[in-house]
Amino acid sequence: MNAIGAYASPQLWAGFIGFVLVMLALDLFVFGGRRVHKVGVREAATWTVVWVCLAFAFDGLLWWHLNGTFGPEIANAKAMEFLTGYVIEKSLSIDNIFVFLMIFSAFKVAPEYQRRVLVYGVLGAIILRAAMILAGAWVVREFDWVLYIFGAFLVITGMRMLVASEHTPDLTKNPILRFARRHLRIAEGDHAEKFVVMKDGVRYFTPLFLVLILVEASDVVFAVDSIPAIFAITTDPFIVFTSNIFAIMGLRALYFLLVDMADRFHLLKYGLAMVLTFIGAKMLIAPWYHVPTPASLAIVAVLLSASISASLIATRKR
Repeated sequence: MNAIGAYASPQLWAGFIGFVLVMLALDLFVFGGRRVHKVGVREAATWTVVWVCLAFAFDGLLWWHLNGTFGPEIANAKAMEFLTGYVIEKSLSIDNIFVFLMIFSAFKVAPEYQRRVLVYGVLGAIILRAAMILAGAWVVREFDWVLYIFGAFLVITGMRMLVASEHTPDLTKNPILRFARRHLRIAEGDHAEKFVVMKDGVRYFTPLFLVLILVEASDVVFAVDSIPAIFAITTDPFIVFTSNIFAIMGLRALYFLLVDMADRFHLLKYGLAMVLTFIGAKMLIAPWYHVPTPASLAIVAVLLSASISASLIATRKR
């Protein structure tokens, strides 16, 4: 059942995609997604809880649907795969928060304009990840040995993160940023929340648009880690897609919830590095030993809890 399951009917796909579109529309046009304002802790906490609850509700509905259609064995397996995949994707997405903070700080983006960047950043991330997931699922289905390449890549990435976790990249040397500055007309200065401005009938892009480009590029980089990671849990494209989307759609709220205390979680990067290393090792040893999905979930939870607890204890002593 780790292949493309018969349960993932076109109606199920259409229903989930419709749900995503409705939630995005509500966020943009009803709940103030287009209104310029600084997101407070209460608003961020509310939306973080909402997205987590929606993910758990979806998992429950998926179990209920599969239990009534295919029986408890398949329902339990798929519900556990989604939950484990969601926890992994949610935890790995936390690393995005540190990068977003670095980008916004480098460009001195005011807090009230950060939300707009992340709104469009999420839209782009959904499209890009959908394409990457579908391509990845096809590759894994046609060439199952690719999973071992994914595993080796994750182990190497995790080890590199452990060694270079304190390294802060220089954005001025970022090749994407340098390419954009060479090939786009940039109107320097403060242009509020605008991505594009007109000067003497000529279209110019603003520094905020450069920020959006870097946010999108950073998500692609993180997707290269996170998407192979969930393939260690399941190769079912529906589970991979839904768990990714729920993690992405809750990322913006989580950013505004944690941004003011990001320095208190400085050891979390070590936990995320160990999660990647564990998942990669799990993929590499799969021919000899299959780590049960519940065990994988427990190990990931322990690694994250330990790194968060260590971070809080370390910062409390300062």
